[in-house]
Amino acid sequence: MKKYLKLLRAALDGSEQSYTSGSIDRAIFLLAVPMILEMVMESLFAVVDVFFVSQVSTEAVATVGLTESVITLIYSVAIGLSTAATAIVARRVGEGSPAQAGKAIGQVILISVGVSVVMAGFGTYFAGDVLQLMGADPEVIAVGTRYAQISFLSSPVIVLLYSLSGALRGAGSASAAMRSLWIANGLNMILDPLFIFGISFFPEMGVTGAAVATTIGRSVGVGYQLYFLYNTKKSVSIKWLDFTPDWKIIQNILNISAGGTGQFLISSASWIFLTRILAEFGSDVVAGYTIAIRIIIFTLLPSWGMANAAATLVGQNLGADQPDRAESSVWRTAKLNMWFLLGVAALFFIAAEPIVGWFSTEPAVVQTGVTTLRVLCLGYGAFAYGMVVVQSMNGAGDTRTPIYLNLICYWLVQIPLAYLLGLVLEWGPIGVFVSVPAGETLLAVLGIVAFRRGRWRQTQV
Repeated sequence: MKKYLKLLRAALDGSEQSYTSGSIDRAIFLLAVPMILEMVMESLFAVVDVFFVSQVSTEAVATVGLTESVITLIYSVAIGLSTAATAIVARRVGEGSPAQAGKAIGQVILISVGVSVVMAGFGTYFAGDVLQLMGADPEVIAVGTRYAQISFLSSPVIVLLYSLSGALRGAGSASAAMRSLWIANGLNMILDPLFIFGISFFPEMGVTGAAVATTIGRSVGVGYQLYFLYNTKKSVSIKWLDFTPDWKIIQNILNISAGGTGQFLISSASWIFLTRILAEFGSDVVAGYTIAIRIIIFTLLPSWGMANAAATLVGQNLGADQPDRAESSVWRTAKLNMWFLLGVAALFFIAAEPIVGWFSTEPAVVQTGVTTLRVLCLGYGAFAYGMVVVQSMNGAGDTRTPIYLNLICYWLVQIPLAYLLGLVLEWGPIGVFVSVPAGETLLAVLGIVAFRRGRWRQTQV
């Protein structure tokens, strides 16, 4: 028992940063534990917000769902930069070049700020138009425009929180990324009810308060990340000189992040289209779907933590010229992830109604949420392998292959299938839900085939 407690403490403390030797299971554990906890904290942003907002009104929940569907475009840029940061920093660490890793992080920050400021201005100005474009009812637009404006205005902290977390994971400092999300989410949980319901001297802001609370929490989380990178005594840190533009590194980051952004844009655009189709069936359906998706995210994001651990292991071991060890790490992580998600799927299928009922008491909303949860969790086994192999290719810097996979599975299969089943064949919302595990299962199969071909082994970053 003492041995396992010592290992857990090492994972939480982040005492190790290089994972190019020793037991693969140990390396997976040391990286995955803080990454899983980090992803749990990130998913809690969504769950906590929708929990408190659901006590305001159905329109408020629909506002969150429709806005978040579009905000995923900002997340796509953030995740693209995070992907590039992980791949490049991990490769430099594996090569034994911590100074170059720090330089890369400085360039990631410059790009993150520049891109996100533009997105913030555009989204804030057109927030109401975005909700209307998504098919929101007039009541939802009236209630949710300010929420959407603040959400878009927070683009810089969203992008930095993701990109810096990716850099920290690549550097092997997954525990620091974890702590930043703990801080951010802890503040969000405290501030959400205060701003939403106007407790004590806080103003009662309704659904807008959720956006304010989340923005404050994320901003403090980013502040911690920057503080850690400036003051850490670990192998990778940043200095003021690292912010001097280095166009070769910037071009490298943009090339890799373009692939990461592109693949997430493809997948997030698919979710936007699915939400738009569901909007045809009314706010109750959108609200139930939003609740179910938030619950699902809560379990999938920990799995993404394991996938991110595999990505770091691939990047560092390729940098150390150990591709076979990198591949073994991927298959081992995927297997562990599958067993975890299959257990969660069984729980969700059996207990869907009480779980969804915790977030809403509206019969129509609960019914949609239960159906969504039960249908989507049928694809959990495929999700497990798909996310690990795709993220591992990203960790190697091969972000082009996943783009092609996403195009096929989401745009050529998932969206047309959702439209066909939901509207043409008149299956209703369940037809849209069925398209999700279908697309994800195909992605897993094609991802495994592509990974076995081994293009990722020759990728240079």
